[in-house]
Amino acid sequence: MKRVLAFAPLILLALLVVVGVVMLTRGGGERELFTTGDERRAAPTYALTRLDGGALLTSDEMAGRAYVINMFASWCTPCRAEHPQLMALRARGVEIVGVAYKDQPDASARFLQELGDPFRVVALDPDGRFGIELGIAGVPETFVIGPDGTIRAAYRGPLTEDVVESTIMPALEAR
Repeated sequence: MKRVLAFAPLILLALLVVVGVVMLTRGGGERELFTTGDERRAAPTYALTRLDGGALLTSDEMAGRAYVINMFASWCTPCRAEHPQLMALRARGVEIVGVAYKDQPDASARFLQELGDPFRVVALDPDGRFGIELGIAGVPETFVIGPDGTIRAAYRGPLTEDVVESTIMPALEAR
C-alpha cells in the first residue's frame, strides 16, 4: 500500500498529461477562429491617438472605403507570426489601420521598426477601450470594415495565407 501511495503523485501527473494531450489533439485539423455574429454590425466610431503624434485618427477619415483594422501588440507572440501576412496585404494595396492594444508607444514603434510597418496609420488603444467596443478577446484580431462602416468580417488569432484568401480578401472585395 505504501508503494502505491508513493507513486500516486506520478500517476496523477501522467493522467493529467494524457488528458491534456487528448484535449489538445481531439477534433484534429486547424480550428477556425472566424467570429460569427460580428458581420453586418456597425463598427464603433473612434477618435484614436496616432503613434506618430499626428492628428487623431477618426472613423470619419476612413469612411467610404473598405479597409482592415488589425489589433496588435509588441508583446504578442502571435502578432509576430502574422506580421508577414500583413506585409503581404499591404503589398497588394490593402489599407490597414493598425491599433496598438494595451501597448507602450515606444514598444509599438520598435516592433514596427524591427518587422516593417504594414499599416497606413497606427493608432493607440492604451486602455483597451476601443478593443472592448470592437468586441475583441485578445490580440491579434483583424476586422474588415466596409465602405458603409459595417464589419464585413472578423478573425480572432494570427492571420495565415489561407485566412487572408478565404476570409479577408473576399470581405474586402464584396460589393
